[in-house]
Amino acid sequence: MQMSYAIRCAFYQLLLAALMLVAMLQLLYLSLLSGLHGQEEQDQYFEFFPPSPRSVDQVKTQLRTALASGGVLDASGDYRVYRGLLKTTMEPNDVILATHASVDNLLHLSGLLERWEGPLSVSVFAATKEEAQLATVLAYALSSHCPDMRARVAMHLVCPSRYEAAVPDPREPGEFALLRSCQEVFDKLARVAQPGINYALGTNVSYPNNLLRNLAREGANYALVIDVDMVPSEGLWRGLREMLDQSNQWGSTALVVPAFEIRRARRMPMNKNELVQLYQVGEVRPFYYGLCTPCQAPTNYSRWVNLAEESLLRPAYVVPWQDPWEPFYVAGGKVPTFDERFRQYGFNRISQACELHVAGFDFEVLNEGFLVHKGFKEALKFHPQKEAENQHNKILYRQFKQELKAKYPNSPRRC
Repeated sequence: MQMSYAIRCAFYQLLLAALMLVAMLQLLYLSLLSGLHGQEEQDQYFEFFPPSPRSVDQVKTQLRTALASGGVLDASGDYRVYRGLLKTTMEPNDVILATHASVDNLLHLSGLLERWEGPLSVSVFAATKEEAQLATVLAYALSSHCPDMRARVAMHLVCPSRYEAAVPDPREPGEFALLRSCQEVFDKLARVAQPGINYALGTNVSYPNNLLRNLAREGANYALVIDVDMVPSEGLWRGLREMLDQSNQWGSTALVVPAFEIRRARRMPMNKNELVQLYQVGEVRPFYYGLCTPCQAPTNYSRWVNLAEESLLRPAYVVPWQDPWEPFYVAGGKVPTFDERFRQYGFNRISQACELHVAGFDFEVLNEGFLVHKGFKEALKFHPQKEAENQHNKILYRQFKQELKAKYPNSPRRC
């Protein structure tokens, strides 16, 4: 009887050990599958996001070299330009997100990096000597603590020609020396910055928006030039890359990305379905709806909203350019530069879209991708100096359109 009990006990012990072995083998099998799937995901990731070989020290050296050059003056002699404080690499058919900002509005970079998976280029304007110093310290801190900044962001600096940006002193970087993460850098910037409208700088210095735009898209084959307080739809970069990789027919086409504005920036839509729902209840409306309706109306928002849902990004319909349409678009080839005589506010983007039309580019609206501006744009009030500049730009635009006739004498198109 005692022997029978011992045999049964040994049998159960063997059975338990066998079950444990089977469980361990299953866990090992699942782990291997997970590892293989993870490797596939990683391979796909690095197909689009090749790892950057640059170390923190290399980026800092590059930053110091760019600043130590003393910069170069722009064509007007009014501004000093520092190229390549930070640099990024691009493939031939890559699409760069190009934007510009005053130092205070660099806060928006964090959100752009989350939504735009590809390379990003930002031109920063520092209106004062103190802002120029803050911009250099920020570039230093961001390159130190933000891997995405090192891998995907190009940064340029512009300041009035009478100022020179200083190389950050590692011994005295101020409060930024205490920061230890990328989030801490942006949190610190949020505490010291006073974000607002780029061209409402509160100084007697004009915001050189077109100079900044040209600088940000410099060297790019394809670029989407936007305002820094706009957010692209999720997956827009990847969709554009896939579309451009499949065909080379876009050399003389401006691929229009419809632009909207949202009442409350806390609910930024990720896809078209979310955007349309907010559009239908009035939380989202066409960009510039309350400020310059004709500036965006040719996009034909009602048609775009009612397009059938599709999984692939593609051009949906052609829109003839008409004054004063100023669409946001992706284009490659010989895209005319922005006329840098336009500063501050008014006619700076319209003039470039006008020349794009005269130069022979066609405008095709994309079916799924979009941009959303944070907050509704409302009527602007300038103090007398800014209002005078706006009137100056209006006169300059008339002159600009006459100049295009001489620049493109064989073009049948006019603005």
